[in-house]
This record gives sequence, structure tokens and C-alpha cells, in this order.
Amino acid sequence: MQDTSTNTNNSAAAQGAIKKVLIFITCYNDEKSIESVLERIPKDIWESNRFYTEILIIDDQSPDKTFYVAEDFSRRHPQWNLTILYNPKGQGYGGNQKIGYCYAAKKGFDAVVLLHGNGRYAPEYLGQMLEPILTGQADAVLGSRMIHRLDALKGRMPLHKWLGNQLLTFIQNRILNCRLSEFHTGYRAYSVAALAAIPFEHNSDYFDFDTDIIIQLLDNQKRIGEITVPTFYGNEISRVRGIRYAVRVIRSSILSRVMRLGIYYHPKFDYEPSSNYRYKEKFGYPSSQQFALDQVAGGSTVLDIGCGPGFMARRLAQKNAKTVSIDLQIRPEAVENSWKCVETDVDKYDFNDDFGKVDYILALDIIEHLKSPERLLQILRQRFSRDVPNIIITTGNIAFFTLRIALLFDSFNYGKRGVLDMDHTRLFTFSTLQRTLEINGYDVVKKYGIPAPFPLAIGDRPLAHFLLRVNRLLIFLSKSLFSYQIAVIAKPRPTLEYLLEDAHQGKNKKLNTGPAAEV
Repeated sequence: MQDTSTNTNNSAAAQGAIKKVLIFITCYNDEKSIESVLERIPKDIWESNRFYTEILIIDDQSPDKTFYVAEDFSRRHPQWNLTILYNPKGQGYGGNQKIGYCYAAKKGFDAVVLLHGNGRYAPEYLGQMLEPILTGQADAVLGSRMIHRLDALKGRMPLHKWLGNQLLTFIQNRILNCRLSEFHTGYRAYSVAALAAIPFEHNSDYFDFDTDIIIQLLDNQKRIGEITVPTFYGNEISRVRGIRYAVRVIRSSILSRVMRLGIYYHPKFDYEPSSNYRYKEKFGYPSSQQFALDQVAGGSTVLDIGCGPGFMARRLAQKNAKTVSIDLQIRPEAVENSWKCVETDVDKYDFNDDFGKVDYILALDIIEHLKSPERLLQILRQRFSRDVPNIIITTGNIAFFTLRIALLFDSFNYGKRGVLDMDHTRLFTFSTLQRTLEINGYDVVKKYGIPAPFPLAIGDRPLAHFLLRVNRLLIFLSKSLFSYQIAVIAKPRPTLEYLLEDAHQGKNKKLNTGPAAEV
């Protein structure tokens, strides 16, 4: 029966009529259980005409006979599509998974389901784990022991593990804004396409690999399903150090959100090339964009330097403001909502186009990217000091307290966004920005501190707005220490040429209206 089903299975796969499924079993010191795990794999997995099945076993340098037991089983069951590999150097729980998922991708599998060689997770549920993946209902499926929580205790899960599991899941759900019943199951099925979309090769080699991959899936809006699976705890030795594990999974969850603030970077939470990075809207809460929008009066003419996707132009259009959008690449949304667009390199642009009278100049999160902010300031002053517009500048605060702490511990973590964006050429504090403006002929009218964009990091939810309120209070206590961004309103002082011209005009006016004119 198995021979026939396997042949049918392989034939259908060759014709491209069915999906390819990989059952991936990680092993370490599992000589007493691995054969039982294999024998418990349901027959309908092999006999199904819906998918082609292969089993991959990777022994992670077990000191016992796990590898030889698996090899012996394979020899006795030649009809099974069984591949057995051995890591000559231990890769760890997470490292072993990386190899298995690499195998799945290279061999063109559609789905991969993870089993453990110790028998802790029931192979009888493989079909239920795979079904949502193969039917396109989910990108990942977790075999949860906590949908019916008391059942886990009945399955002999130790009380301290049961409590720890629930507590960690509760904390992670709050941090990551999701509602999973269990983060810490090792029974998982993935779409291989979903795995290909995330940088799992950068994940931990330790047991927190599983948390890293859930975070990555959530960040990429992948659909995660859960099914109820039974709990089995025997006399096997746990290799998970509880406190260390708890610290690592919470740390990973927090840092994944902190990375969105640009004060931490790790490639495992970096999902897009720099060229594809999309600048995100930050309206509706205290931010650089919202601050600038609030300052601009309706019906004004605004020069938006470094307009990006054109978010400001769209919002300003709602205030009947005319926007001149300037950037290296003008995007369709900016064209649609702008009065005029100039596609140019700001570092080289001379601003000699006819803009009419300008009321506001916006330089939002742009000066830190320029080779010479001083050149830009000098040209703007030369060109617009007659109009005396309000110039609104925002930039990251390198003196933000988290960065000071990082430096204290010998760390300076550049990333792809935030204050330490890899593309930044200049860094500013409140005092250095004010000094730069004053040296280049500007009077600083007002300085503001902008809090960290928590809604961008953790979602627009009550916790984010609570953190914003706390951050604003801290800014009130110490602007330089707790401001994530600096916002400055400045006005250009008249150039000497303008002052000389005014002196000539003043002389003529004086002669025409003073006592000398009456003689």
C-alpha cells in the first residue's frame, strides 16, 4: 500500500499537479524516540494524491545513536522519501532549523512542517497543520497547546513551564499587538514562500529562533493560524534554560519595535532594500510632519525641500496651501498635490526658479542627509531673506537618552532609519543645530522637542499614545535629553546686499520726505 501511494505521490509531483510538502524533523539525542515519531506519521500523508511528501531528518551532532537509528529505519523502509543529514558541528535549535528551511527552499517545496524527534508533538496532527497552508488560508500554522489551557497541564506540562508560557505569551502579545494563544510551541508549519520573504538566516541559533520568526511573519503581514494539539511531556531532559530564554524572547520582541524608532538595528528585522524603503506618514500624533503641518497657515505658499512621497503636499492642499515640492525623485502623489515640482539634487540646486513670494520653507528630516547643510542654508538666505519666510527644520537628536546610554556601553548602532540612519551624513543636537543656523545668518524663533513615533513602532493603540504622553512630559523636564527629534522655527536675517539696498532706498525716502525736501 505504501509503495503504491509513494509512486502515485511522486508521479503527480513530477507532473506539477500537487503541492510538495517537507516534514522536517530536528533531532538531538533522540535515539529512543525517533523511530516511534516516524511510525506515527499518518498513512494518509503518504497516500494523498494532493501532495508529494518528503521527510528530512537533521541530527544536530547527537552524541548518542540517533543518526544510526534513523538510517536503519530508512533502510528498512525504502518506499519512504526519507533524507537524513548530520551536522558535524552542532548548530543549535535555531541553526538546525535554518538548514532545514534552506533545504525546503532549494528543493522547491511549497510547505514545510517542523516536528521534534523527541515525540513531544503529535505527528497525527500533520494533516491539520498542513491544510491551511496548502489551501492558501494561512502562511503559517502553529500547533498550540494553550487554546484550551488546562489541557496542557493534563499533558504533564510542568506547572512552572505552564505559567511561564502564558506569561511570556501575554507580554509578547502586548508588545507585538497580536492575539496568539501560544508563542512557544515547537510544532509549526510554514509556507516556503513566506519563509523566503523573511531574513530568518539572521535569527538566533538558540531556542528564541521561534520567537524571531513569529515577529518576522507579523511584521510582513503574514497570516498565522493556530490549531489545538495535545501536550506530551515525558522524562526527556529539557535543554531550554527558562530565565535565559524568557529574557531573550522579550528582548527580541522589544527590540523589533525599537528598531522602528531607529535607535536599534539588526538585519533580522530588516525586510527591504534601502532603495525600496518607504518613508511613512506620521500624522495624527506628535511628529515632525504633524508639527510642520500645524505651523502652516491656510492659503500660504510652501517650499517643501525633500518632499519624499508627497505626504505634506497632500495635507497642505487640504489647507488650500500652494506647495512647491523639491526632491531628487518626484513621485506621482507629490505631482498630483503640488502647485509646482522640481526634481533635483538639493545639494547642488541654486533655487533660482520663480516661486513667487514664499511664506514657509520646510526642511523636514533632510538636512542630516545633505553633504553640506551650510550651503543649503546660505542659498536659502540669499534667495529668500527679502521675503523673510518661516523656515521649519526637523532632524534627529543625537543626544536622545537611549543613544547616550548606548555610547556609555561602547555601542553605536547604525541602521536604515531613525537618528542613526546609515544615509545620514551629519548629526545634530539642539545646540549644534542652533549654532549652525546662527552662523549661517538665521535667528532661531522657537525650538521644540518631538517625542519618539511610538504609533509607528507598536501600532496606533492606547499604549502608543500613553508612551507619547510620558515622552512629552519628559521633554518638558529635559528637552535635550528626551527629545527624539529636534524641531526649529527660524527666520533668515537680511543679507548685507539687501541691507545696502535698503540703505539706498532709505536715503532716497529720507530726502523726499524730510526737511531737506521742504527747502
